[in-house]
Amino acid sequence: MQQPQHHHHKPKPSLSGSSSWIRRSPPPSPPHKKPWGAGGRSRYACRLVPLLVLTLYSLFTVLRIPSSSLVVNTADSERVERRDDVEAFKTHLPSNQNSLEARQETRSPASLPCSAFISGEAGSGGGEHAEEEEEGVLCCDRSHYRSDVCYLRGDARTDPSTSSVLLYNAPRGAAPEKVRPYTRKFEESIMRTIDEVTILPVDSSDNNGTDAGRDSLRRRCDVRHPAGVPAVVFSTGGYTGNVYHEFSDGLIPLFITSQRFRGEVVFVVLEYHYWWLGRYGAILERLTKYKIVDFRYDRRVHCFSEMIVGLRIHGELVVDPKLMPNGKGLQDFQALLHQGYSGKPSSSLSSAPATLPLGLPSRPCIRPDDHAAKAFKPKMLIFIRKQNRVILNLPHVVTACRRAGFAPHVMNLRRQTPLPVIHAALASADAMVAVHGAAVTHFLFMRPGTVLLQIVPVGLDWAAESFYGKPAQELGLKYLEYRVAPEESSLAAEYGINSTVVQDPSVISSQGWWEMKKVYMDRQNVTVGVKRFGELLRAAKLHLRNATACGKAAAR
Repeated sequence: MQQPQHHHHKPKPSLSGSSSWIRRSPPPSPPHKKPWGAGGRSRYACRLVPLLVLTLYSLFTVLRIPSSSLVVNTADSERVERRDDVEAFKTHLPSNQNSLEARQETRSPASLPCSAFISGEAGSGGGEHAEEEEEGVLCCDRSHYRSDVCYLRGDARTDPSTSSVLLYNAPRGAAPEKVRPYTRKFEESIMRTIDEVTILPVDSSDNNGTDAGRDSLRRRCDVRHPAGVPAVVFSTGGYTGNVYHEFSDGLIPLFITSQRFRGEVVFVVLEYHYWWLGRYGAILERLTKYKIVDFRYDRRVHCFSEMIVGLRIHGELVVDPKLMPNGKGLQDFQALLHQGYSGKPSSSLSSAPATLPLGLPSRPCIRPDDHAAKAFKPKMLIFIRKQNRVILNLPHVVTACRRAGFAPHVMNLRRQTPLPVIHAALASADAMVAVHGAAVTHFLFMRPGTVLLQIVPVGLDWAAESFYGKPAQELGLKYLEYRVAPEESSLAAEYGINSTVVQDPSVISSQGWWEMKKVYMDRQNVTVGVKRFGELLRAAKLHLRNATACGKAAAR
């Protein structure tokens, strides 16, 4: 017997885990019934009741959440705001753009950003929480456009044969990382010449869970460094050999990354140069108490409990106190230079280096009406170049300095000139004159209150101010610029005074660094206008006279 056909809607599958009052929701109105017909409003209102109840329940649940989980206290709020500013500065991007870069910085198992481990804000691996941190840490901060830095905590062992570091007890699921530990990441051509370090995580679950199993699978340690003494891995390749890059790309980032360890750190160097150690050993021995490890040629397996691969950098010759966990600045790095090259013994690395005394070397009180004022001849060092950016009328410049009341001394530096000799000359000098170039970096040896006068060739205004002007002022120097006029540049004779090269350097600069360097740095010499240069010399002399003790007293 054929069953009568009933017109039913296909029932909807019930939702698993749904509450019973949702399952009891009334079915929808049949299609032949119009919802807004007679009695339709009451049925429609019935359908709204569960939604209204659900909404009220959600609001009630939110209100019951403890206020501490929604409200940031004052201290946390200040810390969050500061970190936003720090991260924006670190990546050289505005805060709203920096948020797009956040995923480039991996996070640790403790849900802290990797930069917190690199800077030491997350604490060390030992201490009372050591048992909780049995699993290692492996993270990388790739958010900065200048450098990639990775952090390892656990059982890190070097493998020079493969240019790699093995991290045992690595976090579960950690992936291998590759780093070129040099601070010019944005310059692909030079980064291709830097040795690459591969970090290979080894999961502790692969070791049968026993000490014997773990030890049998690990490379034997030839040198086991003390617990709590980390390694900092970096390269002295790239532009090493140019004094500016040796400081800006190497020594200052090394200071930023390692000074917080107060000497309890081992430097592991790729592309190691023995002359580099000889030249900068006086600085390095104030940053580390241990022998430097040559990563390429030291075939032994070195074992560390903590390791930083790569160097942090803040900018061109910059140490930003806001980005340092202990508020150190460029003045602290300069004090370290003064200690190293003045021949003072390094008594204790745990104590902060003494800063340079503010003001000029002691001089007798000079008043404008004194006879001594006429005899006051500040010492001026003139750094010269031989191949490019040469001062073509150097004798006239020396004469102008002498007529302005200075005692000029010409410095013809060579690569083999010992840094203690340069330091001694500048630490006792009152003023320095130099054409834009690597030698200007030696202003780091000058005392606060002295004068840096930079001669800026055509097309190099931005570089002169950014690379040397701002850092010099940060150290308390009086910074002056002599900007070469178009007719004073040798480029005017080569390309024509009205050429784009001379009149609009931005056109060449827009073609990239190498085009700019080829024209404005490698092919340009200058002729200094003595009259205009003399005005700057008089301003420098006035500043130095006012910087004496009686000049400051008169200013009060």
